[in-house]
Amino acid sequence: MKGELEPCGRSPKTDYGGLARLAGYISSNREELRPYVLVDAGNSTGEDTPQGRLKSEALLNSLGIMGYDAAAFLEHDALPEGFLSRIIEKYGIPALSDGARYRSSVPVASGPFGINISADSKGYKKGSFNILLTGRPVSEVRGEVSSNGGWDVIVTSSGEILEEPVKAGKTVIVSGYPKGEKLGILTVHTDAKGAVSGFAHRWQPLGKDIKEDSNVRDVLKEYDRKVASLVKDEERKSSLNGPYLGDASCDACHQPFMEGWKNTRHAGAFVALEKAGKSKDPECVRCHSVGYGEEGGFYSVTLTPGLANVQCEACHGPGKGHVSDFTKPMRPVGEDVCLRCHTRENSPDFVFKIYFEKIRHE
Repeated sequence: MKGELEPCGRSPKTDYGGLARLAGYISSNREELRPYVLVDAGNSTGEDTPQGRLKSEALLNSLGIMGYDAAAFLEHDALPEGFLSRIIEKYGIPALSDGARYRSSVPVASGPFGINISADSKGYKKGSFNILLTGRPVSEVRGEVSSNGGWDVIVTSSGEILEEPVKAGKTVIVSGYPKGEKLGILTVHTDAKGAVSGFAHRWQPLGKDIKEDSNVRDVLKEYDRKVASLVKDEERKSSLNGPYLGDASCDACHQPFMEGWKNTRHAGAFVALEKAGKSKDPECVRCHSVGYGEEGGFYSVTLTPGLANVQCEACHGPGKGHVSDFTKPMRPVGEDVCLRCHTRENSPDFVFKIYFEKIRHE
């Protein structure tokens, strides 16, 4: 998941995933799925930033609500151990690690056989149904199977997408889906001794047709409130006399271009964020304003209202130097400028030549 609590929602083509939908699907289909175990194979927490920590706490709170049987926290996890341990304990997450931070295995009672879930490649137990959670690529996992044949199922969070399970000896290898856009459901059939005799796998898309879980939605609302508290006007540290001037300064000399800009979706970009309730989320604001995160750039609609929306300086660069000396040209706009925000996730239909015509001004 890598800290992706829910999709941006800018495009229907990428509007998949989200913890509230995941929880909603599980709770709505609980009887059909039983007996089952819920596992997270790692690479799910956010970055070690103030917002990343809030994301990680919301994630673990949600996993606790859903009743996850095990979640792996791998060596390359960016969060400090003290912080991570605190929220793991707070939300009662059965945490596993491939190092010494947490226990390596956890037993789970589900169905007719005892289940052993582990993040340690040597942690399988005889007489149990063994599940390994790992962040290593399939190529490495295959080698592990050949030297340690005790695993029934291996789930990898390497980022690879295995559209179909890979069979290595008696072991079934499956992957998680990047950013949690789909839920992987592996149905395993066992013989009288508990060995895998057959399996079926499918991806469950988590689209907007999935009814959300209200408890997890409340967690995400609380996350939004906490993120908003990170950007208080009174805590402003950057200079307000920076290199950005705002569209009013551009209008003085470039009025025809400004009139054309006002008819584009760029001109209402910040209003779109406000309608979505994300106008104080830094990860969203940076692409809906001018210079967010930079000295003298957008901070809030209260403090820097003239820098809201995707206006001239968002694409052409700061205008202060240009105004002081008109011989200094503004930055030309090429595809690389657009791709900073028009990513595959946010704008899957983006084609530079087509989109550029929508904002062209000469």
